[in-house]
This record gives sequence, C-alpha cells and structure tokens, in this order.
Amino acid sequence: MTTPQDSREFIEEQINMLNENPECANAQYNLGVSLMQQGKLNEAINFFEEAIANSGRMFEACVNLGYIYFKLGDLEKVVEANKKAVEIEPRYARGYANQGFAYLQMSKTDEAIEALNEAIELNPEIVQAWSNLINAYIQKDDLDKAIATGEKLVEFAPEFALGQNNLAFAYYLKDNYEKAIKHVDKAIKLGFGVHPDFLKELEPYRKK
Repeated sequence: MTTPQDSREFIEEQINMLNENPECANAQYNLGVSLMQQGKLNEAINFFEEAIANSGRMFEACVNLGYIYFKLGDLEKVVEANKKAVEIEPRYARGYANQGFAYLQMSKTDEAIEALNEAIELNPEIVQAWSNLINAYIQKDDLDKAIATGEKLVEFAPEFALGQNNLAFAYYLKDNYEKAIKHVDKAIKLGFGVHPDFLKELEPYRKK
C-alpha cells in the first residue's frame, strides 16, 4: 500500500528529475498522475500538457486529460483529448467511446453515432458504447436502429442492466409496451434504479 510518505518521496524524485531535465516527459506524466490522484486536477492538467508537448507519443497523458476534463464538465476538451489519444493510438476504442459519450451530452447526435460505431467496430465488448449508441439513436428519433442496437447488446451482455433499461425505453417510445415492460423488469431484477416516472408511465400497460 502506498503511504502519504511514499507519495511525497515519489513526487520529490520526479521533481528532481525535472530539475535535471526540464523536458522529461515521463517525470511530467508521473507528476500529473500523482496530482490527479490527490484531486489537484488543474495542476495535473499542466503536467500532462507538458508531457504531451515533450513527447508526441504520450498517449496515456491524453487519456488522463480526457478523464480530468470530464470531471470538470468541459465536454469540448474531453473530445479534444480523446481525439489526440486516437491520433496516437488509432485502435484505442475507448477513445472513440469517450468522444461519443461527450458528443451525446452536447446533443451532437451525428458525431456521437459516428464515434460510438467506430468504438464498437474496434472493440464490440465495450457495453457502455452500445448503451450510449441506443441513446444516440433515440436522440436522433431513429427508434428502429435504437431497438436493433439494444437487442444486439442484451444478446451478448444480458446482465448489463443499463442496456436493458435503455432498450426498454426505446420500445416504450415505439409504443411496444409489452417489450418495454419485459426489459425494464430485467433491469430492475439486475439491480438497476429505473426512474420512477418511467415505471409510472408503464404501469397502465401491465397485465392485471
């Protein structure tokens, strides 16, 4: 287990390395990670950006920047950081998934769909990408694709409760209340906290 003393000593070591070589990207990256873990996000950003500037292959720094900007609520910079990450590592599927989620939150639906499909093509096992793609198609009012995406998701990941919930909502919007109830009940059984208003909307369609 790392103790506060260990952490201080590690930081001092990295600072000493920077004193000897101010452009040492590894030391800048390590300091960024330490500061991020301490919740000093703005200070961490500075070190990650310096690491990226001093090493064109500092992929991990881009990933961490994306995480920090998400925590800070700066979705445009989440996209920017993850675009840089996939420039360095083109097969980094989560970089596309992260872009897709950020675009979805900004209601940039077409961009979200493109990024999420790219993520799924690179790594079909990222269940969050599938789930967000359901929502993106709902946002685009393409319910047929939302349902098709959801059915694929629950076929290979039936225990993913959020996927069951999102598929249920797509069926509800399509006026297929029987299937909406089927999947929302699966989500509940898996422990998902379904929104009370959604359950209330489905209640009249339940068989007595």
